[in-house]
Amino acid sequence: MRPKRFIAFLLLIIFLLLSIYTWNWRTGVLDRTSSKLGLELIAWIASPLLWTREKLHSSWEAYIDLRDVHEENRKLQSRIRNLHITLSRLYEEASEVQRLRALHNFHPPAPWNFEGGRVVAMRFGPQALVDSLLVDKGTRHGAVPDTPVITPQGVVGRVLRSSPSLANVLLITDPNSRVAILGRDHRTQGILVGQGPHQELQMQYVPLNDRLLAGEVLVTSGMDGIFPKGLPVARVKNIERPNTSLFQVVKAEPLVDLRNLEEVLLLVNLATNGKD
Repeated sequence: MRPKRFIAFLLLIIFLLLSIYTWNWRTGVLDRTSSKLGLELIAWIASPLLWTREKLHSSWEAYIDLRDVHEENRKLQSRIRNLHITLSRLYEEASEVQRLRALHNFHPPAPWNFEGGRVVAMRFGPQALVDSLLVDKGTRHGAVPDTPVITPQGVVGRVLRSSPSLANVLLITDPNSRVAILGRDHRTQGILVGQGPHQELQMQYVPLNDRLLAGEVLVTSGMDGIFPKGLPVARVKNIERPNTSLFQVVKAEPLVDLRNLEEVLLLVNLATNGKD
């Protein structure tokens, strides 16, 4: 029985398949359906792949764009640095032009003439014990010892020693400095003595009864034979009149910022140096 049933079942399956094949051959329904299902299946499989591809492509393009942006940013930063350097240089040149213009517009009294110089060193000397600076003008330019050194704002000091190309300038703040001065308003005379770096100047030998006021400008009197008369030197800062002394205690401050000098004027005496 079993073989007969199996054969009958097999014949039934073959008959059904032939019937379906014949029906599909006439109508084409199964072909169209399988085609659609196959395409849909392919779409389901391909969709994640396409999504992954798009994401990778977008990420790669974003990476390329980011590299381009980074490179452009690097170029812009380099350009900004160059512009900052150029701006600093132009600002320094403009500042130098203003300083040199002020020096050029200064006209010393006869028989004096000026020689412009650049400061090349500060507190020059063994262990910098002397409050001084070094200027790039020497005896070839008339910078002999005791040549006055000034700026348009006031007196800087005097040449202490010099070589053919350089001059060592003793500042008015050095304790070895002595400048004969008088008050611009009340004409009270005295000697301005340096007290050391970053210290106030002291005007000595001012009698108790002589008139002098805080804020008064002190100018050279010309009595020391070094500086011409009338050059501004310092401003009176404080005055004390002690009961135990015959002289006032007068403190003053320089009119020139001696710590930040870049250019100075050397006042050359044409009569002394034998120049026309």
